[in-house]
Amino acid sequence: MFIASGLALHEFYRMALPKQRRLEGSFSVTAGVLCCVGLAYASSAPFLLLSIVLPCFFIFLLYLFRFQDMQAVSRDLAVSLFGLLYIPLLLSHAVLLRTLPAGRDWIFLVLFVVMASDTLAYFVGRKWGRHRLYEAVSPKKTIEGSLGGLVGSVLGATICKLWFFTELSSVDVLLLGVGVGAFSQLGDLVESLLKRSFGVKDSGALVPGHGGLLDRLDSLLFAFPVTYYYAVWVFA
Repeated sequence: MFIASGLALHEFYRMALPKQRRLEGSFSVTAGVLCCVGLAYASSAPFLLLSIVLPCFFIFLLYLFRFQDMQAVSRDLAVSLFGLLYIPLLLSHAVLLRTLPAGRDWIFLVLFVVMASDTLAYFVGRKWGRHRLYEAVSPKKTIEGSLGGLVGSVLGATICKLWFFTELSSVDVLLLGVGVGAFSQLGDLVESLLKRSFGVKDSGALVPGHGGLLDRLDSLLFAFPVTYYYAVWVFA
């Protein structure tokens, strides 16, 4: 997860920061990975907050002494800080989820639900998609495909219950299927929004034919936190 966080941050800052900010982007990647490590392994609230505060201080000071264009520095600084919020903060929930009882099962449940949602959304959208879901952000996505994705996510959760996660109740399957499926679609839309605002089609070319790593993680960035808080506050 830490390696994935670093690679995804690298892609994000290459999209979001101007070329003359490559050094700031590299330092922000380092700060983001450290933030992810701290968030995943902090043993108390003060250390948890410190995991966020220290990387933020680090970036603030870097821009203070390398402000370059005074008119654009606030925008670049905000982008660097946003990267920490968007990727390490969200992705660290995967590590937290793994530390729970049955953590391995929770991780596989997220992967099954998201993959089932993506797969059925694609095929239903291709076959029956007529009405655009959010054309300004993602022109190819349809309402029919989105509904098909929710059905797929519930089917994915059902497979998990029958195969390896028998502790889940039928209510858990329904809530997790719909909730994780819906938030995974929102994560996909958020990344599409960001890419459009940066004027790029893909976050990178790390995965041939599929774009960058961030294009593969976008759904999971929203799915892991939702599943973690459900497991801690509802399932327990």
